[in-house]
Amino acid sequence: MQHLQSALSQHLSQARRDQAMKQRVLITGGAHGIGKASAQRCIAEGYEVLIIDQTGDGIRADLSCPDQTAEALEKALKTGPITRLLNNVGTVEAASAQDQTLAQFDRVIALNLRCAMQCTQALIPGMTDAGFGRIVSIASRAALGKTLRSAYAASKAGLIGLSRVWALELGRLGITSNVIGPGPIATELFKQANPADSPRTKQILDNIPVGRMGEPEDVAAAVAFFMREDSAFVTGQVLYVCGGAGVGGVAT
Repeated sequence: MQHLQSALSQHLSQARRDQAMKQRVLITGGAHGIGKASAQRCIAEGYEVLIIDQTGDGIRADLSCPDQTAEALEKALKTGPITRLLNNVGTVEAASAQDQTLAQFDRVIALNLRCAMQCTQALIPGMTDAGFGRIVSIASRAALGKTLRSAYAASKAGLIGLSRVWALELGRLGITSNVIGPGPIATELFKQANPADSPRTKQILDNIPVGRMGEPEDVAAAVAFFMREDSAFVTGQVLYVCGGAGVGGVAT
């Protein structure tokens, strides 16, 4: 009887550990904007949230640097595996095709794309062991094309490509991989890249069918959907959270 009770106790303890592991979420760039709203939504959903960012609470790191990214990931994983990941961190270097410098291009690719690959690779072993994982990546409507966004659009299109490959390779392991393509969202990054007095910005806002800018919380709601356990049959998808702007084919 004691042996049976001991075995049952061990089984329950393992089950609790497995469940706790499933509740851990890592968010890159979670100190501001969409990342911050997503962190707040994930906490409300009952997840334990870990953030890596240059500022704010959480693990501090410049995620455009591979070495700092590796150190931050090691810190995040010290307390155990993480089975949910939001690849959110990103930057914009607005410039025309002829004016985009290679240094700008490299910075954008490093932060927007390489970081996502590095973080995903670090978390896959824990997801595989758990037989469960949720990878959500924040791309952009600009992946479909937008003026003055050579580096940014390329990085976001690359993120969509990566995510679809992960969906194919990891699906049988219980790991899903999906993408959110925000349209015009009222974040500091959007405001910096789209000056309020610019005719291009006015055109963007005039072409939103719902008649308003998006808020970070609108994107966070989509993140919450993809993170859920019962979203297991949804993978390799791109969800545009753009207020209907995509219907008219205008990248934002």
